[in-house]
Amino acid sequence: MSSEQSDFLFLAPDSEEEITPEVSDFWDVLIVDDDPEIHSVTKLALSGVEFWGAGLRFHDAYSGSEAIEILKNNNTISVIFLDVVMESDDAGLQVVKRVREELNNQHVRIILRTGQAGNTPEEKVIREYDINDYKTKTELTRSKLVTSLITAIRSYEQVCKLEYQSDAMNTIVSASKSILGLTDIKVLCKEIIKHLGIILESQQVGLVCSKLDGENHIQVLGGSGHYESYFGEKLINVDSMAFEQVEQCFETAKHTQSDSSMTFIVKSKHRQAAIYLACEHKPSEAQLQFAEIFLTNVSVALDNVRLFVKLRDAAYKDVLTGISNRTNFIERVERYQKPYVNDYVFVLIDIIGFADINNGLGQEIGNYLLIEIVKRLKDAYPDAKLLSRIGADVYGFIIRQTEFNLEQFNDVLNVPFKAGEHILPIDFRIGLCQQQDFQSTGLDTLKVAYIALNQAKKLKCKEGVYYEVDMQDKMAWRLGIIRQLRHDFAREKLQVWYQPQLSLDNLSLIGCEALLRWPSEDGSFISPAVFVPLAEDAGLIVDIGQWVLEQACQQQKRLEALGEEICIAVNVSVPQFKVKGYATTVKNTLQKYDVKPCNIELEVTESVVMDELETVINTLKELKELGVEVAIDDFGTGFSSLSYLQSLPLDRLKIDRAFVKDLPDNDTGAIAALVVSLGAKLGLKTIAEGVETQQQAEFLKNLGCDEVQGFMYAKPMPEHELLEFIKERNKKDEYKQDTY
Repeated sequence: MSSEQSDFLFLAPDSEEEITPEVSDFWDVLIVDDDPEIHSVTKLALSGVEFWGAGLRFHDAYSGSEAIEILKNNNTISVIFLDVVMESDDAGLQVVKRVREELNNQHVRIILRTGQAGNTPEEKVIREYDINDYKTKTELTRSKLVTSLITAIRSYEQVCKLEYQSDAMNTIVSASKSILGLTDIKVLCKEIIKHLGIILESQQVGLVCSKLDGENHIQVLGGSGHYESYFGEKLINVDSMAFEQVEQCFETAKHTQSDSSMTFIVKSKHRQAAIYLACEHKPSEAQLQFAEIFLTNVSVALDNVRLFVKLRDAAYKDVLTGISNRTNFIERVERYQKPYVNDYVFVLIDIIGFADINNGLGQEIGNYLLIEIVKRLKDAYPDAKLLSRIGADVYGFIIRQTEFNLEQFNDVLNVPFKAGEHILPIDFRIGLCQQQDFQSTGLDTLKVAYIALNQAKKLKCKEGVYYEVDMQDKMAWRLGIIRQLRHDFAREKLQVWYQPQLSLDNLSLIGCEALLRWPSEDGSFISPAVFVPLAEDAGLIVDIGQWVLEQACQQQKRLEALGEEICIAVNVSVPQFKVKGYATTVKNTLQKYDVKPCNIELEVTESVVMDELETVINTLKELKELGVEVAIDDFGTGFSSLSYLQSLPLDRLKIDRAFVKDLPDNDTGAIAALVVSLGAKLGLKTIAEGVETQQQAEFLKNLGCDEVQGFMYAKPMPEHELLEFIKERNKKDEYKQDTY
């Protein structure tokens, strides 16, 4: 380099050396020139220069390609002094192009220098490649060189700040979107720490904590890093230093900072919350401002989770008692299903007669009772898990086998309950399922417990019934039978057969009983003792019973058309009598088929009568007013027959086959005699069923029994056989008349 070229750096009067204190921060400056003297002179001219408390740190490149390599590996370069002409006439401009396009470095500031005015780039190139300044080397005094450098640094700082602001805002927008949609508090807290760490350019290690409603201790809501596993713990037991900072934060309602951490207060509508974050450096003002914006969204997210929890409580908690509901139980019980483990037992209890309490004493008393049951269960079994209201009057809970004794549990339930002003003794049915029988889904576990409960209800077992594997097989069989019954009934495969009823005096045909038959695919018949109770359980019996009544009416009209006007007896089930307006239904059916009421008899069992005595009496009176005859079927098998008999509008008592089958040798006939005598005194006819021998018939006739039916006279038969039976009887009667 000539002396003239080197002198331009020292023409200004401000070239006097200044002694400056040592600094720890630097602005990184890259000098790119193929002349080593330019490097030395530039450093000398800029020695001791500070800007915003930071000195200069120089990097050297002697060609365009070397400059690119340095810039690839160092993103802290803030300013480049770049010679235009080096290995080629446009080497400097090629460096600019590669920096902006290839390296995508838009923030570094570039000052072009050239030794010849003719090599100055056009203004278009300056604009296109974002060149900060360009000078000929002869223009640059030390003062102008410093001025250009400081201007470039200012520009670099502004570009970096704008870039940071843009990145920070994008981060906040992205972070806010991700946290505002979260409903799991642990996941939310982890995301909060993650994004706050990104904004502050610090570690992503910390925790979120809160003073919950009605509680004074600070509880960890969630965190990340080594804090992630402390969900629900008291903060004081997790980290004493974090506890002190958070407590100070809550007391002052301000953010706090230490050498290694930062604690932010979060302003929420419903709770005090704070974020504790490991932070190895002091955040900048810009970072704190962006953190403040993010915290506003954190507050909204926490409130949303609180709202979600309330909504979840509404969906998963029983409003009346405050305990879990069926949905919650089903979801949570799955965790207890463990193969080959039998530590727990699932207890399911059902209140017997709860509807009667609601109807008789009012729903408010019923609610009091439900709440009191929960209180007693909590008091008796404080360590029970998943105490839940699974149905309107059904409760369940999980408890360790070692902590549960069925006999003691019955003692707990046998003590009367206080419901409002009432003291109520309550009966329960208990179904139990051991953990070894828990199923893979909560719903299936609940199903097997219900199988045991239903078995307890069916057997009227107060002590409780444990689930056994064969119960499920039986239940599957029951469901299969019910499903097939529905199918066959819908396709009119059921049949009505008829068993003749005779007068004991002269064995004349007085009527017949309509009996339901269900043929199977193999030609055999499924017993009514099997499928009728199942039809009642499945809610089919009302429709089937009505169908049988209609079949009987149609059969009666066909017999009447043949000159045989006899009474057909039809059995009525408990559910049918419970249907509102049953008497009206019968009346409409008789009118539909134009059947005289006296030609239809309805047979009701004592279980029907005793189920709801007052309702049954009123219904029977309505039927009696229509002219329909009423018989008590299986009379004598009940437990309180005499107490209600005089109140019922009856026509006939049926002596159950149980009191006939052993007559006369193995049974004194005392019960049969009592029924006959009682019927006579009440003005009722008596009919004995199940008569199979002449001795039984003679014995009953001698007792004064009026009518009879049984295999001795005729088995139940389909319509065509009934017609043949009547035809043969008529022939015999005609023959007798002709003979006489």
